[in-house]
Amino acid sequence: MADLHELIGGLDFGEGPRWHEGLLWYSDFYQRAIYTVTPEGSRTAVFADLDDQPSGLGWLPDGRLLVVSMRNQKVLRDDGGTLVVHADLSGVAGGLCNDMVVDARGNAYVGNFGFDYFGSAEFQAADLALVRPDGTVEVAAQGLRFPNGSVITPDGTTLVVGETYGGGYQAFQINDDATLGPARQWAAIEGSAPDGCTLDADGGIWFSDPLSSQLVRAIEGGEITHRVPTPMPTFACALGGGDGRTLYVLCAPSSREQEAAGKGEGVVLTVRVDSPHAGLP
Repeated sequence: MADLHELIGGLDFGEGPRWHEGLLWYSDFYQRAIYTVTPEGSRTAVFADLDDQPSGLGWLPDGRLLVVSMRNQKVLRDDGGTLVVHADLSGVAGGLCNDMVVDARGNAYVGNFGFDYFGSAEFQAADLALVRPDGTVEVAAQGLRFPNGSVITPDGTTLVVGETYGGGYQAFQINDDATLGPARQWAAIEGSAPDGCTLDADGGIWFSDPLSSQLVRAIEGGEITHRVPTPMPTFACALGGGDGRTLYVLCAPSSREQEAAGKGEGVVLTVRVDSPHAGLP
């Protein structure tokens, strides 16, 4: 594989990278902003000075942006350049809301920490939320160990959810009504803490492992095909670029506000890979 290259610096804590309509999109927790970046590294703030930390990103079928608002436990929707409340997750979420994947019909699956992670509270399992296109909310799956980065297969039939505290991935059949079938283990990856992830056309999931400051590619069953060390912890990644073979890698010294906010020490790195992007996000 090619070497990692820095595309941009100046992030506090980047999250939720998505390739959409020729641009890399990402959230920055502590800059409280959502940015786009061109393939050449020109950055634009799409939304700035938000009143909460943004995280996961996705789009409804009509092109409207959805954004997870972490502490407020809401999903926001772009309404002509203004973010409005799309859904209230407080009845489902047991901690800060986090990453999200939106299917082709506009159903969003949203994870949460399950407990006060930054307050060093005792671990609690979390429920995954299903947000329907009209903003109604229900529990999609129960008992997940810090559900984080998630992907949907190209045929739209399977959701694969990373468990940061579970060291692996759980898969769910997506039913016709967007509810989920029973969980089955997709991969157990001992010693890892899966964070943001992305699916490729050969069925592999690239994920950021902040625990070991590395990118990892796993296939169903748990075989590791690639490991790429990163210069600092990496928390999220996304495949994109014109041919879908550029892996965008978001790194930061820490996820904790007191260690990252206002520092601008985070980066977006890129590396070329063999198999292109597939599925969602």
